[in-house]
Amino acid sequence: MKPLATLLLLALAAHTACAAGYLQAVEFPYYLYPPTLWERELTWLKNIGVQTVEFSVPAHFHQPQPGECDLTGRTSPRRDLVGFVRLLRKLGLRAWVRPLPPVPGLVNARLDAAQQRAWLRQLEQVLATQTVSHGGPIAFVEGRVLAIDAGAPPSPVITISAMDANAFARSREAMGSARGALLWTDVEDALYPAGWAANPSTLLHKGAVGLSGDERPATAALRRDAALLRGWERLFADLRHVTLPKPAAGHWPEGVSVLELVSPAASVISVTNASQTPFHDDLRVVEPLTRRTLLIPGARVKPRQSLWLPLAVSLGPDGLCRECTNFAATEHVVYATAELLSIESENGILAMEFAAPEPGEVILQLARRPTGPFLAAGKPTDFDWDEPHMRARLQIPAGTQQGHRVRIGIAIEAPDTSAFFNDLHRLVIGRKNAVSTMYSSAEVAARSRLRMPEGYTATSATKSPNEIDYEISVPADAIHGDFANLALEADGVALGRARIQLFRPASIRLLSGMQFHIGPQTEITPEPPIAAIDPKGGGNLEISIRNNSSQIQTYRLEPAGQGLEFLPPKTDVSIGPTDERRVEFRVFPAEGTAGVRDWTLKTAGGADLAMPMRVVLVPRATSVAWTADLDGDGTPEWILESAKVRAVFSAEDGGRWMEFTWKDTNTNFLPETGIFAQPGPVEVRHNGDALEFTGKGWKRTVMLRGAALTVEQSTPLPPETLATEKRGNLTLTVEHPAATRAVYGLH
Repeated sequence: MKPLATLLLLALAAHTACAAGYLQAVEFPYYLYPPTLWERELTWLKNIGVQTVEFSVPAHFHQPQPGECDLTGRTSPRRDLVGFVRLLRKLGLRAWVRPLPPVPGLVNARLDAAQQRAWLRQLEQVLATQTVSHGGPIAFVEGRVLAIDAGAPPSPVITISAMDANAFARSREAMGSARGALLWTDVEDALYPAGWAANPSTLLHKGAVGLSGDERPATAALRRDAALLRGWERLFADLRHVTLPKPAAGHWPEGVSVLELVSPAASVISVTNASQTPFHDDLRVVEPLTRRTLLIPGARVKPRQSLWLPLAVSLGPDGLCRECTNFAATEHVVYATAELLSIESENGILAMEFAAPEPGEVILQLARRPTGPFLAAGKPTDFDWDEPHMRARLQIPAGTQQGHRVRIGIAIEAPDTSAFFNDLHRLVIGRKNAVSTMYSSAEVAARSRLRMPEGYTATSATKSPNEIDYEISVPADAIHGDFANLALEADGVALGRARIQLFRPASIRLLSGMQFHIGPQTEITPEPPIAAIDPKGGGNLEISIRNNSSQIQTYRLEPAGQGLEFLPPKTDVSIGPTDERRVEFRVFPAEGTAGVRDWTLKTAGGADLAMPMRVVLVPRATSVAWTADLDGDGTPEWILESAKVRAVFSAEDGGRWMEFTWKDTNTNFLPETGIFAQPGPVEVRHNGDALEFTGKGWKRTVMLRGAALTVEQSTPLPPETLATEKRGNLTLTVEHPAATRAVYGLH
């Protein structure tokens, strides 16, 4: 019999699952992604509207040795589950956890009963205090196998790859059920850690977003859905299907599906066109408030696209705008022929944001004639007013921004009181930010207060009877790229709002640093960044520094590293608001210095930073062997490097050869999987300017001379996968003078 506490937790979990309604989540396997990029990518997901991330916790990966469990990143940064969960908590994202196998891409990872119990106990100790009820991110646990107060995710779960050409139509069909969960996979590139899979060809799995943060076209469907569900997700629990009147033609065209879902506060018409031809027709629907047939004219849906058309959406707080308290219960959006993403009401102005692939219209049922003006995409525009029926018809221009987003706004009435933020564009993390506010009267200013996120502080100064200046301090641990919501209110009523992006005081990069290549297109910047220099003549280090604040800043840059001399030893640079400048330092190693050297760039003034960096000393006439963790998986790679060429090898997967790059053009000639890969780790040691790999029953020696790499093995080499080829002015040559010897050259 289960203990009472466990039964209570499971009951709470069941209640949470029932209350969840509909859920959209993005799979984010943290262990398949360089940890230095977690913050950037999770912030991007949050900013496009994603609220939940799903991930497995692979037991075998977190147990590098029998009886050893690493959940804090002690043995590899990618094992830092605790840090990952804390990051989700800081960003306000929800987590959906899968604690047991199967794990995508990981084979032979089954647990017996005893191992499973021990593993779950370890996870419970880490996650029990990170549930939503404790202010943490853990909202769902798949399988209800953990005795913590988090429920199961809503079912059924529909999984859709972001790389699926039909992803948008499929996702909208799933949303049309108004129940369960939609799980997006293949959103981020997956870079498998060394030794991850039994199949050594697994190294890079392409997603919709590259490791450099570049978005591929496949993100369009996710962006559209995330923007829509940011406001609609909480309304799904009340949505119910109703039967539509038959279309004028008696049936919908092949591949077109139309659904109507209704609720007391907001209803919707979902039109999905899975065919290859455009859809353009009038829609006959049930008007939820009167139960009469309503005609929505001229709906347009492109092939493999969908529209989520609002119907009878309340303008009050029960609809999409929780703070719209100044509208009567009868005031609502009658319908729109574009997707309604959000509604805001501030200082008497009703603002709506749409996703509009084509021009459309929105009909508003109001209790009074709007005072105007009407702005569509920032331009003054006329609107139609039906006085007998108290309805406004507003035109929606086609959206030109990403995701076809467009905003329109109309003044409903002159406000009795109002407040505004003046010219507020960004907030700098860890700094006091000057913020100016203005009020409709001195009395409103005196009764006003500023609402801020938890952890922010502010001091105020009265500039004039109806102006107040604030100094807002942003916590030092806030996340670059995230947004902060500020609000001005008086007498408990919100008068003005601002959603402001957060920035570090400065962004600094080593422009002359190397890139680690996976295949011909994918690159990763090692952390810390590494630059190659000549030990005799020294080298130039080019630094980029961007001033992220709204004022001119002066930065003092001072590089320092043992065995290294920098010229100039320090320098001051003044940079305009949100501008970027480049600074060069010349670095000279001391006599006898060799290998990889650590150094630090200290920044003072406009930003107080100490950034670790590295140089590797590469003579002009010879090659060097060195080692570093280039992909952040906790396992160092081995590098052979000359003045012209860099070759990178792994100590796992049979000594996989991962990169062969001509440095002048940054061109890698190896495929994404590399070559020489086979199951199992090997022993690697360097012998002068050569690397020696020892596996079971074989030994391989790799030497780099100028631009030619020679491989000799005690047993016949694997079948060749490379061939002589030319890329631009560069040529790769492949020669096999013997079964146990191969020579690869670049020229």
